[in-house]
Amino acid sequence: MTHLNSSATLKALVDSLRFDPFYVAISQNFGADEVRRRDALARYFDYSMSEGERRGRLVVWPDPSIGAAVWLLPAASASGIESDAKGAFLTEVLGAQGSENYHRIIDFMRPRALALIDESAWYLSIVGVAPAAQGRGIGARLVEPTLAEADEAGANCYLETFDNRNPRFYQRLGFSAVASHVEPITASAYTIMIRSPLPRWRR
Repeated sequence: MTHLNSSATLKALVDSLRFDPFYVAISQNFGADEVRRRDALARYFDYSMSEGERRGRLVVWPDPSIGAAVWLLPAASASGIESDAKGAFLTEVLGAQGSENYHRIIDFMRPRALALIDESAWYLSIVGVAPAAQGRGIGARLVEPTLAEADEAGANCYLETFDNRNPRFYQRLGFSAVASHVEPITASAYTIMIRSPLPRWRR
């Protein structure tokens, strides 16, 4: 773990997302050992948050125990060295099976997104709010500052969600569902959603 990010924020992300099919699949190595699974997911989220700081945007709620949002921007795409380092990190943290699941899921999802989305689009990678704080509009407020920044830059945004409750939430933020696929490793459906920048007169 890099220890750059608050343990309280990492706990919020784990509590929020640990039953998501993607995160279940990448932590499969740990079976019923929930303590080790949670630790692996916390280390994964720590890396992802630091990646957002380096290559996109990281938005953490003022009370860090509430949650965070992580964006990746195309202008700061990973170098080959960084990609290799991430691969080694995933194998160390998630184990061989978890790392393999990660790569197989990404390899399935990436070309389907690229077929629909311009490579200049900003990617909303992670949004998590502690379960006890959900239902208060915090998720939207974590996402809105970067959406406003994307609007100013004239950039499209996109995301992929496995949770069938999420599309309505994201629709309220201006996203539209453009495709749905069943991902074979998780055996779960996910939705690709896109948001065009708002014209200046609507901001």
